[in-house]
Amino acid sequence: MTQKWSDMPELPDFFDRYIKKVDDLPLNEAFEQNKPHDIMADLDKLKALKDKVYAPEKWTVKDILQHIIDTERILTYRALRFARNDKTVLPGFEEDDFAKNTTTKDRTVDDLMEEWEILRMSTELLFKSFNDEMLSRKGKAFTSHLSVLALGFVVIGHPIHHYKVLEERYFPLLEA
Repeated sequence: MTQKWSDMPELPDFFDRYIKKVDDLPLNEAFEQNKPHDIMADLDKLKALKDKVYAPEKWTVKDILQHIIDTERILTYRALRFARNDKTVLPGFEEDDFAKNTTTKDRTVDDLMEEWEILRMSTELLFKSFNDEMLSRKGKAFTSHLSVLALGFVVIGHPIHHYKVLEERYFPLLEA
């Protein structure tokens, strides 16, 4: 996993916004520097937000954490299928439907973070099992063509994107 995201011939449309949030490091180093507790740096603020949202119909912090977990599971499933050279076009997923059908009201931030940490360990082991040929393999999910390498960087960059949203739109709610 010595390849960086800048080594990819092209970044996939839509997903490039997540990939570019990650420092241009080899994938294994990017995983090492972006553990869930590193990304969600201020757990006290996450807990203090409780069920506050910055606008109607927006997700709570716990909903966002569950979304990150769900998305990581889906992205790693795609990476596994593509790495194993499966040519099946994989479906997309409707994130709002996922969010409506969770149990986050019954969970804590700590519980969700623990689940994400354990999931991330599994994700890292999966990506470590891929050789360079597997990392370069591509597949199609919904309308996007993605390499396994790109999916690895999306797994890392997607929660960074959400933490920036939390900083910009949610954390100011604590000052009101």
